[in-house]
Amino acid sequence: MTKLTLLTACYNSASTVADTLKSVNAQDYPEIEHIIIDGNSKDNTVEICRNVGTRITKIVSEPDKGIYDAYNKGLTFATGEIIGFINSDDYYASGNVASQVMKVFEDPAVDACHADLVYVNPQHTEQIERHWHSKPITRAALRSGFIPAHPTVFLRRSVYEKVGNFDLSYRLAADYEFLLRTFYTHNVQSVYVPEIWVRMRSGGATGGNMKSILRQNNEIRAAQEKHGVRCSTVRFYGVKIIDRLMQRVRGRFVKAPDLLATR
Repeated sequence: MTKLTLLTACYNSASTVADTLKSVNAQDYPEIEHIIIDGNSKDNTVEICRNVGTRITKIVSEPDKGIYDAYNKGLTFATGEIIGFINSDDYYASGNVASQVMKVFEDPAVDACHADLVYVNPQHTEQIERHWHSKPITRAALRSGFIPAHPTVFLRRSVYEKVGNFDLSYRLAADYEFLLRTFYTHNVQSVYVPEIWVRMRSGGATGGNMKSILRQNNEIRAAQEKHGVRCSTVRFYGVKIIDRLMQRVRGRFVKAPDLLATR
């Protein structure tokens, strides 16, 4: 049976990581390797991982240079043929996400897949705030600013060997640059699965801070320029604003599974 590696980066995540771990524990696909890369947390994150994470095969806890450095470190330990990331403030929406993923990869011609995601209230995760409704990846869509939600993206190990790791010069948008490099520059084809796979707590690295949001957008624009993606400033921000508004509208009506709703 093909092994699936799930990588979780965390730092002082004691208030949220148990949900991540429980959602991985609940996956109905048997061959899962769950690797925790902790940035030397000062709280009891590591203890929670040891006590709750029944699918964990390795925990590394040491100082790092941030989440993307943790990602790269995790990739060096991954032994699965298929690799995905689930962060310590996210969790899988249902117990069959991994089996859906691996069903797609039964086709040896498939190198990538992606799906949908919902943003939820950080304290009340049953409350959906936005719905990241994805779509098939095309070069035209990428040129308009579209990118799939990184926690829903799964890739074959061979893609990392071809494309490389996360570029640490991007402090807030290395995931965007990596995905653009993967799907635009290297033209890796991805299968879109129209299901909600991940529930993500709102906030994240930018935390709603305007300075961080602007820096992230500047990094995204720099990544586009690096990879030859031509998108005018007006179009870039216009598409981004409209998409964010539509995410909020869809979030009011979407019915999303919640694996942990019966906690």
